[in-house]
Amino acid sequence: MFEGLSFSLEGGVALVVTGPNGVGKSSLLRTLAGLVALAEGHLTLSGGVDDHTPYEHAHYFGHQDAVKPALSVLENLVFWQDFSDAAVPHGFAGDGMSPHEALELLGIGHTARLPAAYLSAGQKRRLSLSRLLVTPRPIWLMDEPTSALDTASEQTLLDLMNGHLAKGGMIVTATHTPLALTPMRKLHLETAQAGEGEAV
Repeated sequence: MFEGLSFSLEGGVALVVTGPNGVGKSSLLRTLAGLVALAEGHLTLSGGVDDHTPYEHAHYFGHQDAVKPALSVLENLVFWQDFSDAAVPHGFAGDGMSPHEALELLGIGHTARLPAAYLSAGQKRRLSLSRLLVTPRPIWLMDEPTSALDTASEQTLLDLMNGHLAKGGMIVTATHTPLALTPMRKLHLETAQAGEGEAV
């Protein structure tokens, strides 16, 4: 739980959230994604699609891969594309890729017909990441995005994140790993001893 937390973020900018374990970084992202209800306060989005909530403008890339093991890799991605509507406000230049294009870009195109249960941890992570590419949304909420990725995949991820910013998208990410994102702002959450949930 945190209180007294306030920030704003412009299009084309990344907000990197840092702080010790248990301080509330993941809870903040889940709240922004609409998975945790606000106890008080409010969340607003300017310039979005009128009939979509702020949450519907965001993709959440969390710790869990959210992969259906019995479905093939391609079926997983097609299911997600069909399930999630695009929320593309005026001024956001994001374009959705086809499932095949997204899988190829992330280096797992050769696994398209395999059951997702056969994937390694890193491949499942890349499959989860590919969901952000098939349905354009301007806000990416990312919790430890480099987890389980090898060096080459980390660089691909950074390229995708910076490409998203270049198109006018926003990124809020919690991480312990330095990320070369441009432009970038930082939000540091401290423990209760220094003012729980206080941004510095």
